Amino acid sequence: MATPVPAMAARTSGGRTFWTALNGALGAVSGAAPHILHHVGPLVGTALVAGAGGTVVFGALGLALSVPFLIRLRRRFSSWWAPAIALLLFAGMFALSTFVIGPRLSGVDSPTQDVAPTEHVGHHG
Repeated sequence: MATPVPAMAARTSGGRTFWTALNGALGAVSGAAPHILHHVGPLVGTALVAGAGGTVVFGALGLALSVPFLIRLRRRFSSWWAPAIALLLFAGMFALSTFVIGPRLSGVDSPTQDVAPTEHVGHHG
């Protein structure tokens, strides 16, 4: 015989499911945004996510999205040390990605190749 679930636990689970679904949807939109933006116009998507502007936008977005996590760390450890360490790790990894990994992946040292707009469709199947 199944044990009945208390009403409070059911409400908490439903609220948690909603927030989990909302976070998943936000993550999916954030992940797809750069690819979709480059279809808006040849320069619009690139101007938004490339260079210093994109670095600032994605750094601020990452910081804003980490606030709930930082608040949970503060509550769990009853100290600001844990969130401060987490922010330092975030800043270090973001700097590594921005200044080391990103330029190596984009091949900043190699010359750019001109691609005609009709050739762009080739990578979309």
